[in-house]
Amino acid sequence: MRVSSVRATATDRDRKTTIIDETHLERMTLGDRRLEREVLELFVRQTTIMLGRIVGPDQALAAAAAHTLKGSARGVGAWRVARAAELVESAASGEGDASAMEEAVTELKAASLEASAAIGTRLSGLVAELARTR
Repeated sequence: MRVSSVRATATDRDRKTTIIDETHLERMTLGDRRLEREVLELFVRQTTIMLGRIVGPDQALAAAAAHTLKGSARGVGAWRVARAAELVESAASGEGDASAMEEAVTELKAASLEASAAIGTRLSGLVAELARTR
């Protein structure tokens, strides 16, 4: 699978136009805004850790880290991150050459940065909302 096929399709945009699928996230956190905040903060931290493992020289570790990140991204509704992590996992498992791995990692970094920025904005709103309800 090429990275270009990871980019959002018309169907993806129709299903959800946000970077984080808010409907999915709300369902996964049972509508609990405090839990949502906690889950998103964990996802951002975990993304940083997993990306560090992915860019290292150990391909088995990179594949395992990409697999972990794929599952976490699916849990919060970060679909672009999940698809990019899946590409990295495949490339690191030997299903591509060095250029495929490099391209997949570049896409994963871009998707992760985009998701982290959106989460940062969302967390700012959540913190303010939770402060008002105390």
